[in-house]
Amino acid sequence: MTIRVVMAEDHVLVREGIRNVLERGGRIEVVAEAGTGLEAVELTKRHHPDVVLMDIAMPELNGIEATRLIKEQSPHTAVLVLTAYDDDGYIFALLEAGAAGYLLKNVHSDELAAAVEAVHAGESVLSPTVARKVLRRFVRSADAHAGSALDAPTERELEILRLAAAGLPNKAIASQLFLSPRTVQLHLGHIFEKMGVASRTEAVVNALKLGWLRLEEIE
Repeated sequence: MTIRVVMAEDHVLVREGIRNVLERGGRIEVVAEAGTGLEAVELTKRHHPDVVLMDIAMPELNGIEATRLIKEQSPHTAVLVLTAYDDDGYIFALLEAGAAGYLLKNVHSDELAAAVEAVHAGESVLSPTVARKVLRRFVRSADAHAGSALDAPTERELEILRLAAAGLPNKAIASQLFLSPRTVQLHLGHIFEKMGVASRTEAVVNALKLGWLRLEEIE
């Protein structure tokens, strides 16, 4: 199944390069290109894409407001931010607006395509530096966890948690650990069950608070 993407980027040459990167594998199709934030909202409403690839600094409507409007009108469309900015204010505003992922423009081309596939599959994708900012904020603000009696994760589960905390999607985790993506998904499901959580972020935060992971281990 082809993943349909609307790309929001105000520089034409950058859009051309990103389109070439995304479409060369044959699994992703860029169905429309937006040069402004308002155009991104309108094109999403018209084309109903699976994923919107969103920059922050957009004319007419910035990426934060565009993301918020897109998620209001098309909640099943995943928004993946691709930007040069890693400011805390932008990061948390976009995640609160409903972005499924946040990547910096120094990402490798194959990682970008993998990230589009990951957010389409319902995963959360964050650049490693962004993931650390998010984790630090969540650790500071989270309530004390009452699960000290939880069954400890296996070593394999800890390996997967470390890589998930670093922002790697399931396919990248599977490749690094020589597993199938399905096996990684099953391990994450077991971790969620043990902790009584519903997301990778919750699992990583709880693992940090319980001492199963340390921020220093997350590269």
